[in-house]
Amino acid sequence: MPVARTVTPDGDVILLVSGESTAARAAAHAQDDDLTAVIEITDVAPVSVPHRIRGRAWLAGWLTPVRGDDRGTCAALLAERHPVGELLGLGESLDAPHTGRPAWMMLRLEVGEITVDDLWGAEHVDPDDLAAAEPDPVSPHEAELLQHLHSAHGDRIGELCGLLGDRGARGMTAVPLALDRAGLRVRFTGGACGGSFDARFDFPEPVADICGLRRAMRTLFSAASH
Repeated sequence: MPVARTVTPDGDVILLVSGESTAARAAAHAQDDDLTAVIEITDVAPVSVPHRIRGRAWLAGWLTPVRGDDRGTCAALLAERHPVGELLGLGESLDAPHTGRPAWMMLRLEVGEITVDDLWGAEHVDPDDLAAAEPDPVSPHEAELLQHLHSAHGDRIGELCGLLGDRGARGMTAVPLALDRAGLRVRFTGGACGGSFDARFDFPEPVADICGLRRAMRTLFSAASH
């Protein structure tokens, strides 16, 4: 498991791994781009809900160590996305005792193929789209916000069933499942039918920051209460 990961502006995935890991040892002995690898990412909902896995992604490509002048640039990208204290410094300068291998190694996955299977469906993603994608401003706060909505505002989440028309969500348990800049997804379970379904509540427009998210959520709850 990598300690941290990030994506470069060119769409490469940078990984910080232990120098003793299988990936680090294999990459250190690989010639040019002959080491193929697949990263599997599993997205698990941060709240307790049936069928908790929200999606999986597979990124396949070629794995190489980050060398030369790229080390400083990639270390800065990792530190920006995942501040991990002295680990980056160790990866840059120290060797593990008695082995001669780096305590930490930065690896680059040049992505050639991406497959995603999530709440929106299964599809292939062009690596150029990964490179062009902008980080969602809600993502760093999503887990905390969903847990807060679930524990402190469960009644307001339940009121959203009033926006579903004839979907028949009344009497069902409502749990916030996913939150992004474009809207909120809620999973309704139980009720007379004993089944479950997801409902997506889109904001009037994508939010740019947490202040915008608060306004969008107030608008959504206000619409549900009326």
